[in-house]
Amino acid sequence: MFRVLFLAIFFGSSWALYPSRGSVVELTPSNFDNLVIKGDEIWIVEFFAPWCGHCQNLVPEYTKAANALKGIVKVGAVNADEHKELAGRYEVRGFPTIKIFGTNKYKPEDYQGARNAEGLVNAGLSAAKTKAKSALNGGSSSSGSSSSDSSDDVIELTDSNFDKLVLQSDDMWLVEFFAPWCGHCKNLAPHWAKAATELKGKVKLGALDATAHKEKASLYEVQGYPTIKYFAPGAKTSSSAEEYNGGRTSSEIVQWALDKLADSVPPPEVTQITSEEQFNEQCTKTPLCVVAVLPDILDCQSTCRNEYLKTLAKVGEKFKKKMWGWVWAEAGVQSELENALDIGGFGYPALAVISTKKMKCAILRGSFSADGIYEFLRDLSYGKGHTAPVKGQQIPKIQSTPAWDGKDGVLPVEEDIDLSDVDLDDSKQEL
Repeated sequence: MFRVLFLAIFFGSSWALYPSRGSVVELTPSNFDNLVIKGDEIWIVEFFAPWCGHCQNLVPEYTKAANALKGIVKVGAVNADEHKELAGRYEVRGFPTIKIFGTNKYKPEDYQGARNAEGLVNAGLSAAKTKAKSALNGGSSSSGSSSSDSSDDVIELTDSNFDKLVLQSDDMWLVEFFAPWCGHCKNLAPHWAKAATELKGKVKLGALDATAHKEKASLYEVQGYPTIKYFAPGAKTSSSAEEYNGGRTSSEIVQWALDKLADSVPPPEVTQITSEEQFNEQCTKTPLCVVAVLPDILDCQSTCRNEYLKTLAKVGEKFKKKMWGWVWAEAGVQSELENALDIGGFGYPALAVISTKKMKCAILRGSFSADGIYEFLRDLSYGKGHTAPVKGQQIPKIQSTPAWDGKDGVLPVEEDIDLSDVDLDDSKQEL
């Protein structure tokens, strides 16, 4: 009893078991993430208590393994009695606990082998072999990223870059505050990565390790993991964050984000087709594009045309969450486009919807009115509309044309003909 009490007092506040300059690396909360999680190397890590007899007995074998694996696998040790938070992260319940941080640093494996140098070396070499095969087959050779299974589309956030990337941007952001040891965070990671890819170009998804970047985690009162905050598009302040209250699957995250994005953006602008570049911007970068062909300005003056444009804008607002493109052209100006969509020649106004990705289109057969267009688009969005291939299976040639000036059309002025030198007296004509 006296010996145990002595060891507890003597070792309780010191490193004790392993020399500071030896092959076994001392790991603490201040260096653990940088060395183990973010590093490229395989790590074998022992969580020990200085007073633990089994830990003391392991020291010579553990040191021998560290020397043998030098340059191949890193070997470290954590004084779990002194660094309880770090031990808690990995649910250490007894001593010694040995974990192998291999291909996926966020899911370390429990070492179950013999507590001798040979068993430890074999386990380290096996982990290194698995990692090398993963890299050879196209997998990442390093797992030190912001959250497990993350993709390049998930942006790693830190205390130092958070303000610049999130608060000082006009983009909409969803930010996950996670802890590397959190099981729920690990389960969320693949869904978060997939959602980030699907939302690319619309909504930015970030991830911040709240255990390493405590300033922002504290500012946003992060109490549990994962915590997700929403930052609306436009100007932001540090108090702009709102709680995310959606689901945790990729589809739920995407739908929630798109709903929020649609709520925050103005109704789509119905723009005139004036160039190929303008058409591509509106119609090739959106899921669907609504194309209206309005009567010639001489057949439908400015008041008439503006009423049609108001109708399109009104319907466009109801479908703004779809993020479609909305364009119009004057009858006959974009003849190749009309022909490709099969809407030319049967009267104006006319309307069609085109998917430039699938090269399919659908034509409005009913009334060119707010209700008629809405019902047509609603049925189409539910998959009920009739579609047909775009003629030629390619985007037709778009003509460059000046934008409408908003004025009424004017008939061309006819040139006066001077008939003063023409003798119109029929009586003088010879038979």
